[in-house]
Amino acid sequence: MQGDKTGDQPLSDFVKQYIKEKYQKPGEVFLGVVHRLDRPVCGLVVFARTSKALTRLNKMFAEGQVHKTYWAIVEMRNEKLEMRNDSNAQAQAHSAFRIPHSSFKELTHWLTRNEQQNKSYAYDHEVRGAKKAMLRYRELARGDRYSLLEVQLMTGRHHQIRCQLSAIGCPIRGDLKYGARRSNPDGSISLLARRVEFEHPVSHEKICIDAPLPDDPLWQKLSHQVS
Repeated sequence: MQGDKTGDQPLSDFVKQYIKEKYQKPGEVFLGVVHRLDRPVCGLVVFARTSKALTRLNKMFAEGQVHKTYWAIVEMRNEKLEMRNDSNAQAQAHSAFRIPHSSFKELTHWLTRNEQQNKSYAYDHEVRGAKKAMLRYRELARGDRYSLLEVQLMTGRHHQIRCQLSAIGCPIRGDLKYGARRSNPDGSISLLARRVEFEHPVSHEKICIDAPLPDDPLWQKLSHQVS
């Protein structure tokens, strides 16, 4: 997202160059980093082009006025994800099928962060130094080994979605750090910042943007079943 000790070129540099060329701006280009995604995560990111927008967006994020929706492909290792009660389920076991519209379920954990490992750990009770983490999720589609979830964050903690889903036995596909069986070929994890909705901080226009799906057969197969 922005420069760090690795020296890798960050996304912010590419965006600055884009703005410089598109608007023919001389000299340095201002760009405010409003929020971040983990390196292996794909999808939508919001940047601020002016200091005024940055201040207002920071306040909007802090007050929960920016709504982000994530999609995740997870491994199914237990029954904490409600199984579909369908007499045809066995016959459909080797193809993705749509899950009837279901209400969101909430997950609550207390997370601690290990800085050296760059990893969070989830507890089902409050422990010293932990921060409360809450999210909502529902199942959208299911294949023979994986399920597609829609996730909405209620708090913003380090690796929150990755850690909490792993804690209920549903690690994100490709996420070796949180218990996935194998990595994805490109080193990504199957977590997508799918949608962002907010009011433009200056024009007050309603903004709602959907990210394209990754060019991956499993993403395409599962998402095709979503109504």
